[in-house]
Amino acid sequence: MISLAAFRALSGKLRALKGNTFARNLGSMGSAQLAIRVSRLLATVLLSRLLIPKDYGLAAVVLTVYEFIALFTRNGISAKVVQASAEDVPVVAMTAYRMTWILCLGLMALQVLVAWPVAQFYGDTHIALPIAAMGIIYLATPLSNIQAAFQQREGRLGRIALAGAVQVIVDNILTALFAILGFGLWAIILPKILVAPIWIAFVRFGHAWRPLRLPSPSRFHGWRDIARFSRSVMGVEMLTTFQGNIDNLLVGYFLGLHALGIYYFAFNGGLGITLGLISASGVAVYPHLCQVRENKFELANRFLKTRRALTITMVPLIFMQAAFAPLYVPLVFGQKWVEAIPVLSLICLSALMRPFASLCSQLLKAVGRPEIELRWQMANTVLLVIALLVAANISIFAVAVAVFLVQTLVLGTFAYFTPRQILAKPKPRYRRAVPSASEAHS
Repeated sequence: MISLAAFRALSGKLRALKGNTFARNLGSMGSAQLAIRVSRLLATVLLSRLLIPKDYGLAAVVLTVYEFIALFTRNGISAKVVQASAEDVPVVAMTAYRMTWILCLGLMALQVLVAWPVAQFYGDTHIALPIAAMGIIYLATPLSNIQAAFQQREGRLGRIALAGAVQVIVDNILTALFAILGFGLWAIILPKILVAPIWIAFVRFGHAWRPLRLPSPSRFHGWRDIARFSRSVMGVEMLTTFQGNIDNLLVGYFLGLHALGIYYFAFNGGLGITLGLISASGVAVYPHLCQVRENKFELANRFLKTRRALTITMVPLIFMQAAFAPLYVPLVFGQKWVEAIPVLSLICLSALMRPFASLCSQLLKAVGRPEIELRWQMANTVLLVIALLVAANISIFAVAVAVFLVQTLVLGTFAYFTPRQILAKPKPRYRRAVPSASEAHS
């Protein structure tokens, strides 16, 4: 029987957790990701049974082209709104809003322009229209990203989590439905276009901020500061997106669309859950660290607590998913995907360092030092490309080995040295007899 004292202690901890903004935000994002993963699992099961590997290969090409262009929407412009001081945020938000519109209209035009050349390169002109159609999605970013930034800034991530969950769940339901109806490739592509308004509706109307009318000289006030901050963030996004998709392009080119379909299935089956959880934790961690960016003691405290939480939750999940792949792949997805099991297991293990690297990335953005990560990602990209060029001429398993080795080595080293560089404490010049207030509190 639980004693009254223990019950009171447990109740007190639950109340404290409920009042903790970071824990509440992380819980919201985690719950949303759980709902997303359940719906995605159902859609993946149906797709794996109704589509052939070549369909997966064609979808991989379309989505890879979109990811390469869409990475420019993850440019750090709205992140500057989260970081800005209270007195600067109105002007920063307005400048960021206008910069985002210019950027996204340009990206939509670029997506249309590259559609036909890419389709010809892969020898299948049927993918030109899906590639061009994906450009419509870019309009969702300027219509909602500043409102999302203000909600992050204020620690209100529940609505963002709900928006992401509803959008992806509807996407997965439509994907399953269209696959049953025989839409083929379009079963994967069309839902992503149709669900874009869901994100706009939830996020845009989740905050009262709207564009202001400013005098002409003030319309782009501070754009240089935003550009300086965002160039490193965008550089990191460019390199990480390149790393996450270059293997698809090389496998498709050297080993064919069938091999690409097998590899793409293994990659999504192996990293789908993990990457979603890492992304969700990053959204919650960034404003959590920004709040104490001027207090190095509290910043280090929050960083270390988050790293411990990631170790306890993410590492066992990754190992379990890799270990049980031989059991659940044929049972859930069908016998035709058995050849993907070794690749899937290795791709799972390649994610071991990603949660910690992502946490360090949020730390660097919070303290205004994203250029440090940019240098690490440049080294990671060079090593990965060299390894993939060799491996893609051998087999998809060799590609998985290359991804595992490079990501584990570089991201692990990055996650080890970054907190020591940013959170390093100066050595005291003398020994204090009485602890400081912060030390006593800890």
